[in-house]
Amino acid sequence: MTEQTTPPPSAQQPPAHPTGAPRPTGGRPEGRRDHSTPPPRPPFDLSRVRFQPIDAELFNSVAEEAAKTISLNKNLNKPSQLRRFYDELMLWESKVAGQPEKFNDYVPFIRMINAKVAYASGRKLVDEYFVRLMQHTLKQVTDASALRTCKLFWEAFFGFYKKYRPSD
Repeated sequence: MTEQTTPPPSAQQPPAHPTGAPRPTGGRPEGRRDHSTPPPRPPFDLSRVRFQPIDAELFNSVAEEAAKTISLNKNLNKPSQLRRFYDELMLWESKVAGQPEKFNDYVPFIRMINAKVAYASGRKLVDEYFVRLMQHTLKQVTDASALRTCKLFWEAFFGFYKKYRPSD
């Protein structure tokens, strides 16, 4: 009588796929999406976000279009993450509002928000559309008045963002 031995678990083959085909090896586990590629979305024209001269629709249809575009990526751009950048922008705007003559001293720190957004992008917390919008708006911050307009644009953006991502 011969004794059958079972190979150790590491030598066993994985169970077959329900269809009978061998289980795929490597790559993503089944059922998980690849979050590295943003979903297709309608283009958003950044040139419409201008702080000089201010378009009458900047805080209305332009902010709404930006919010709608960025809200489409349900895997990234969580409101709490985006809100951190807005909160920092509000902090700098309030400092400048109290001391407009200090704007030139603060501008390097205001522009440093771009580095923080890039870091969040590298960690897959925000997508390229949000990165580009933040870069575009901060590039236009050249004086205290433009900083206020920038802050107001982001305030309008977040008002519309909540419309498109209400449960987040």
